[in-house]
Amino acid sequence: MLDTHTPEYILKQYFGYDKFRPMQAEIIEQVLSGKDTLVLMPTGGGKSICYQVPAMLMPGIGIVVSPLIALMKDQVESLLTNGVPAAYLNSSQSTEEQIYIEDQCIKGNIKLLYISPEKLLSNGSKQFLKKLPINLFAIDEAHCISGWGHDFRTEYTQLHILKSDFPQVPLIALTATADKLIRQDILDQLRLPNASVFSSSFDRKNLSLTVRPGREKFTQLMDFLDAHAGEAGIVYCLSRNGCEELAEKLQRSGYKAGYYHAGMATKERSFVQEAFLKDDIQIICATIAFGMGIDKSNVRWVVHYNLPKNMESYYQEIGRAGRDGLPADTILFYSFRDIIAWREILTKTTDDEKRLELQLVRLERMQQYAEALLCRRKILLNYFSEHLSEDCHNCDICKNPRTRFDGTILAQKALSAVIRLNESVNMGTLIDVLRGSRNAEIMEKGYHTVKTYGAGADLKTNEWREYLQQMVNTGILEVAYQQKYALHKGVLSQKILNGSLQVLLVKAETYPITQTKPAEPKKSKAALLQDQLLERLKRVRKQIADAQNVPPYIVFNDNSLAEMANKRPGNKEQFAQISGVGAKKMELYGYAFLKEIKEFVLTQTQEGTKIKGSTYLLTYEMYQQGHTLEEIASLRNLNIVTIQSHIATLWEQEYDLDIFEFINPHEIKIIEQAIDKVGDSTKAKEVFELLQGKYDYFKIKLAGANFRRQRKNQLR
Repeated sequence: MLDTHTPEYILKQYFGYDKFRPMQAEIIEQVLSGKDTLVLMPTGGGKSICYQVPAMLMPGIGIVVSPLIALMKDQVESLLTNGVPAAYLNSSQSTEEQIYIEDQCIKGNIKLLYISPEKLLSNGSKQFLKKLPINLFAIDEAHCISGWGHDFRTEYTQLHILKSDFPQVPLIALTATADKLIRQDILDQLRLPNASVFSSSFDRKNLSLTVRPGREKFTQLMDFLDAHAGEAGIVYCLSRNGCEELAEKLQRSGYKAGYYHAGMATKERSFVQEAFLKDDIQIICATIAFGMGIDKSNVRWVVHYNLPKNMESYYQEIGRAGRDGLPADTILFYSFRDIIAWREILTKTTDDEKRLELQLVRLERMQQYAEALLCRRKILLNYFSEHLSEDCHNCDICKNPRTRFDGTILAQKALSAVIRLNESVNMGTLIDVLRGSRNAEIMEKGYHTVKTYGAGADLKTNEWREYLQQMVNTGILEVAYQQKYALHKGVLSQKILNGSLQVLLVKAETYPITQTKPAEPKKSKAALLQDQLLERLKRVRKQIADAQNVPPYIVFNDNSLAEMANKRPGNKEQFAQISGVGAKKMELYGYAFLKEIKEFVLTQTQEGTKIKGSTYLLTYEMYQQGHTLEEIASLRNLNIVTIQSHIATLWEQEYDLDIFEFINPHEIKIIEQAIDKVGDSTKAKEVFELLQGKYDYFKIKLAGANFRRQRKNQLR
């Protein structure tokens, strides 16, 4: 039996997990010892457990600073469902609501209080907090404190007062995305010079990473969605108009889609986000304004319709997929036009020259990732100072290695055209010249008269674009951003033109715009049955979630449902062993899910399908209907001894039946004494002989089942 004053007990009792994920236990121990901590852990890695468990164990109340109202509402709902007394304070509540919650905190009825930074920093809240026995401060989404990061929040910069006002209270700062510069900035801003830093692996192995050329994006997206029917996902777009237009096209194509961006009214954004969280909308088309801290665990894919502006944003956004640990897909559509668009946006919106320089460097790193020719996961993890020794085998480069060829002649043609055009045209115009286009600009400016006009007519526009991008990446060509993105010859140009340097290019990707969906491997009967049960369990979850007005994943995540469908628990004891089933969820939802599983198994059994454990359930069902054991044996055409064994097994597994109609307590006591002497409750023959045949095998099996049932209960 677990000690109720241990982290392991809290983890199982309230969150339904048998063991901690990597680093969680060490971080919790650090917090319990009163030390400040910085935690860098990927989305879905279990950051919240690192402060929720110690806050539950220590006397007093834990204060969690969270940047978004929707985020704290989501987390509090989840905690309450797990049986953890939690609440939040923010501007969305009335004065009466806030007074009531503050009163509950003072009375000691709340263990975790979520609060927005604005509310925390108000004069009234400072006085209120000083009345509380605070056991820890947790700063969630801590990267918001750094002006060097991708999601800076001005109000976060004042959180350093926590260490001055509450010097003895341990502070834990948590984030999923921070490079070395941002990590140090977090520690400096929060005044945590002696904090321990825990950096978990940023490798989300369940996420596949794919980059595709940004042509015919909508057609590609349709193919992708066809292969992911019914799955929830997010499409990130560069602009607000782009979000709205894409959502409308998806709706016309029959998808339940919505859009989300900062230009919408607060009520509109909340409505769309709520609909997505509750699985009423399948797809969200969003700008970067959407998603920070979204706990929706069953997002199965994330698509970037445009290139993100830096690796932090990209990692944070793809991290919203597969939070439950199940496989999830990510796709990034890339074109050089996105680079141009981002450079213009950053240049217009950034006044500080040093900050602009850093942002452009980060954009360049993002570009390098998109144009990579080696394992993408290696590049991504390297950005966060993590080394991957072997290729991941779960990105498009690893799955489809690129073919190299001698591209020296192509490079010579491109360089010759650049020089003859006086290094004054951008990539699009250069391609038109090489392909011999007769559009108005080419003819008006006389570009059709240069010697290299039409020299590359054998290649398509997209092929030239991809090869030119490779030439830019390798220094053959340079982009003069200040000259309307004109292409100049690079440092390697002279050696290439005189033939002293060979150019190796990667063959342009030939991803077909319209795909034939590959035939799925034929599933076994067992796998098909598991899928059927999973769909039924999802319907039960949705019904419960709608009735309680919470997102379905608050009830159970997809991982828990998949385990239920696989193991098919038949009683409370077995159900409690499912990952994610704590005591409160067992009490709230156990009956509904057990009932659905039981009905499914019985239906399949009656139709002649053999399912492990179903024969016991059918006996149990007939027993509950009032049949005698002899009648059950006759109706099922089974031996009475088999039915008696079923009854013993059902009792051991804590099904609701009365064994005392078959054996009395005095008989159980005598047989259990014999079991003690034999030393094994399963050795019915030895017990029978020791008792000289006075008790039949059925009673011995029942007593043995009762013996094992009691032992299990004692060990809990």
